[in-house]
Amino acid sequence: MIASILWFQETLRLGEGQSLNLGEIWVAGGFMMYPLGAALGFGVLIILWKLVDLGLKGAKNKSVLRDADELISVGNLEDALTLCNESGAPAAGVLQAGLSRYEEGTERATQAIENAGAIEVAGLEKGLVWLATLSNVAPLLGFLGTVIGMIQAFQAIEIAGEVEATLVAGGIKVALITTATGLTIAIPINIFHNYFVTKIDRLVIEMEESAQRLIDALHERESHQAAAG
Repeated sequence: MIASILWFQETLRLGEGQSLNLGEIWVAGGFMMYPLGAALGFGVLIILWKLVDLGLKGAKNKSVLRDADELISVGNLEDALTLCNESGAPAAGVLQAGLSRYEEGTERATQAIENAGAIEVAGLEKGLVWLATLSNVAPLLGFLGTVIGMIQAFQAIEIAGEVEATLVAGGIKVALITTATGLTIAIPINIFHNYFVTKIDRLVIEMEESAQRLIDALHERESHQAAAG
């Protein structure tokens, strides 16, 4: 996101040897730059948080799924349950729900897994609604700045009673800067939002596959018990 802002600054060339730095852009954009700046700051914080959060949860998921699958495959459900209880991974919560109900039958275990899965997915998606909101609101704030800038330009014409480039230049500059700023903020936020959605989908698929292996193991165990009985 910082790179996109620097790119935006580099594109603001006024002519040979002329450019606007970030401070001049901020001043020239008018008061609408404050809500745009708040949207940028909030978006950066959420992105950094989700990068760390999903990175840690993804690493924990791989570890617990690998160990739990090995234990489940040999029928060691008690140790698998202990492993899941000690892990803070989202996948551990899903498997723990099923393993804690395996003695009640496959159907009860499956229902518990589905309920726990919905809760864990909601936890993984926490914060994404804010990114989606910011990616939609930032361009709207920019367009609002555009409207305000054009109003200022026409107001200057009305007061002067004549059309001169110097009269409308300030308003038009506000209009263009706020629009460009809003889009510059929204584009990387939208990219990160889609990246997080894709990463969460992969984590969910991994959990679903492991949960299905657990259900198959429970069903096989139940079938053997029925045959032995």
